[in-house]
Amino acid sequence: METFDVLVVGGGPGGYIAAIRAAQLGLKTACADDWRGADGKPALGGTCTNVGCIPSKALLQSSEYYEQAGHEFADHGVKVKGLDLDLAQMLKRKDKTVKSSNDGVAYLFRKNKIQFLPGRASFVKTAPGGTELRIADQSVLAKHVIVATGSNPRKLPGVEFDEKLILSNSGALAIADVPKRLGVIGAGVIGLEMGSVWRRLGAQVTILEALPAFLGGADEQIAKEAAKIFAKQGLAIELGVNISKVTPGKKSVSVQYSAADKTVKTLECDRLIVSIGRVPNTDGLNAAAVGLKLDERGFVSVDDHCHTNLPNVWAIGDVVRGPMLAHKAEEEGVAVAERIAGQKPHVDFNTVPWVIYTAPEIAWVGETEQQLKARKADYRAGTFPFMANARARALGEPVGLVKFLADAKSDRILGVHIIGPYAGELIAEAVAAMAFGAAAEDIGMICHAHPSLSEAMKDAALAVDKRALNI
Repeated sequence: METFDVLVVGGGPGGYIAAIRAAQLGLKTACADDWRGADGKPALGGTCTNVGCIPSKALLQSSEYYEQAGHEFADHGVKVKGLDLDLAQMLKRKDKTVKSSNDGVAYLFRKNKIQFLPGRASFVKTAPGGTELRIADQSVLAKHVIVATGSNPRKLPGVEFDEKLILSNSGALAIADVPKRLGVIGAGVIGLEMGSVWRRLGAQVTILEALPAFLGGADEQIAKEAAKIFAKQGLAIELGVNISKVTPGKKSVSVQYSAADKTVKTLECDRLIVSIGRVPNTDGLNAAAVGLKLDERGFVSVDDHCHTNLPNVWAIGDVVRGPMLAHKAEEEGVAVAERIAGQKPHVDFNTVPWVIYTAPEIAWVGETEQQLKARKADYRAGTFPFMANARARALGEPVGLVKFLADAKSDRILGVHIIGPYAGELIAEAVAAMAFGAAAEDIGMICHAHPSLSEAMKDAALAVDKRALNI
């Protein structure tokens, strides 16, 4: 039986990054993963690379180009005649992007001498010198195990994904023909991103959300701006709904629901995307065989250092508490590998950024204004609209705003919230600033290139002290 210093169970962003860092630290490392690509061959990268972050961004970019060519290029003096959608080519490009990412992870494994073990890993028993696991037709012994098995899409009770009419994130990325009517249940990240893709390509999109508030996790001012922009784009979003029945037919789906005003309505659609969250993927792990503790929702129970109740067994990413974000999983993976090697790393969950890759993008880090009000914090706010930013106007995307929230006495940045062009890139400056305990004035005093979108960050920071220069 082969023995490893570290066996990572799961090859997604958290898992493969943990494996790479462990190998860098001189530990004999293996990674087990049972994902297979469209060609049936083993494929590293997990949900994120195969049916999540990467393919969705590829389709978002392609569909945005299509919409710009049809509606925005003319304003730039670029006239397009006979615009035609080749959806098959768009999907082919998406698949090519996924394959490139798969190959990139495999290359990194070879470079760092990480052994890839294709197959689903399951615990067998605690053994002298470590933990025994079974992977496909072989057994291995690991001194340390890192569980990084990720998550699965949550189903509506009584409604199964067939990936033809009723779609999870996986099926939503592979619709062969643009549906005339697309229904989406859930106005979260996946619902908004996938709804945006298919709306741009010509679908009539209706999004049904159970919560009474739109984007409840975002800053309220940003969420209201987003709702206004999405409505103008043509996304129909209905809040406060209660789904009572979903009935698939031969070529369409019927969704019966109670609206916020208690009236009963029916949505008829050609395809239905269900995006109501995700659940931890612990099926097949055989946690009971070694006494690995799971909580009542199926998450692996861990402490602040991602240590489980078992000696030398760790867990990271979507399968543990905290936000289900690829970059959060990566940070935990690095930290666990370093802890195994005897180091003392730290992960600050207060500076984990969130990004929604719609157009405009939405990004934030830190506390929202409603959270600050709830804890009765003494704070100041500064905002700056992209309408007043020269680069945004030149891009033809002068929508949205940047918002800084800072402590009223110390001026320390408490949160930054953005809706606008390339918000997902701009938020990195705020993350860095908060990680180093910067004040809003610090960002306002830094020289930002002109003309650039980042100047909106500077002006919003200055606006905290009512010193914005361009409004």
